[in-house]
Amino acid sequence: MALSRPSSIMNGFSAMDDEIAALKQNNTWHLVPRPHNHNVVSCRWIFKKKLQADGSVEHHKAHIVAQGFSQKHGIDFDTTFNPVVHPATIRIILTLAAIHNWALHQLDVKNAFFPGFLQEEVYMEQPLAYIDPEFPSHVCCLQQALYGLKQALRAWFQRFSHFLLGLGFLASHADSSLFVYHCPHSVLSSLICR
Repeated sequence: MALSRPSSIMNGFSAMDDEIAALKQNNTWHLVPRPHNHNVVSCRWIFKKKLQADGSVEHHKAHIVAQGFSQKHGIDFDTTFNPVVHPATIRIILTLAAIHNWALHQLDVKNAFFPGFLQEEVYMEQPLAYIDPEFPSHVCCLQQALYGLKQALRAWFQRFSHFLLGLGFLASHADSSLFVYHCPHSVLSSLICR
């Protein structure tokens, strides 16, 4: 007799499949034999429900999170960095917008934590429920940062700021999270917030 699973469990598996598909599409890692004399970070699944305004479930989300607390300084990370917008910068932007009657837009991008490229060698265990049956003892050699890694925010910030600079934005010297784009008849600013 086949066991039936509640729809919430099936939605969780679907969300996990979506996460793995997105990570594979982005070439986040490739499998390699377990390295000797190198740290291997563990990982875990995090599940969330995205709710609609009325409290009903819009969809389920699943994310692989690297357990960065098991990283070793000097081996699989060197520095950490957390981009933080200065409160004064936010006040100045809001003041200028009010004075000049500028429109303000907030953008929240799906999978906004687009992975930054890693400079260090980082190895991670294969995610539970997605262990490759052909290579069960292999580990993931990460090409891009995942949530939870100590250098993930630095890698994300470098990739996103490089993207903005490529579009013609100028980086502020006063606040590393502020980027400004000057047009002949307007000014566009971007605050990188996590």
